[in-house]
Amino acid sequence: DLAVTPVQKESIFNIRYRVYCEEFGYEPADRFPDKNEYDAYDDQALHCLITQISSGKPAGCIRMIPATDDKNGGLLPFENACSVSLDTEYIQGLNLDRKTACEISRLAVDSTFRRRTGETQTRFGGMEAMDCSHHEKRTFDLIAVAGFLAATALSDLAGQTNVFAMMESFLPRLLKRSGVIFQKAGKDIDYHGIRAPYFIRTQSALDNMRPDLKELYEAIIYGDQSNISWP
Repeated sequence: DLAVTPVQKESIFNIRYRVYCEEFGYEPADRFPDKNEYDAYDDQALHCLITQISSGKPAGCIRMIPATDDKNGGLLPFENACSVSLDTEYIQGLNLDRKTACEISRLAVDSTFRRRTGETQTRFGGMEAMDCSHHEKRTFDLIAVAGFLAATALSDLAGQTNVFAMMESFLPRLLKRSGVIFQKAGKDIDYHGIRAPYFIRTQSALDNMRPDLKELYEAIIYGDQSNISWP
């Protein structure tokens, strides 16, 4: 769901606090006495909340930040924090209209769901854990991929169709299996773990998406989740 209410946004910020601050220490917990992790980009971002239909429990979140606001100096988070890692020649060669650019970030899966696998080494869950059943692997794959599909829907609807993301290496591999192929746009950097900048055009993601995920994407973008298989 597109998070538009204060309650929905608080659910997102609370997931982020538990994952980014309490579990992995990416952000100092004492900065957020209300136990809601947020930053200067959240006011201009569009947020998605992933909810388990059967229980109504928040399962994960992601945000899309458009590059059309001159807040924060007009720079996206990856440009501010990770400029030394960027392949400027590659990015300049894309010949982007900056008003169509965006960054997707703050993807996280709540630990309640990840711990079903007995694996908490990443904030998205241990999809390859040895004790993880096929059903559980599918669940966590679905949550992580659904987050990216939701962000893709946001970028499509908002016209921000040139998409950047700072990602750990396993995420592009996971998405590639789904037909969503990001191009590396720079070198690895230690920023909340080892990550690198990646780029994809929304149309490329849609053109190459697996048919079953295209169905999920259409359910997200048209608001009909009645046929989505969700544990």
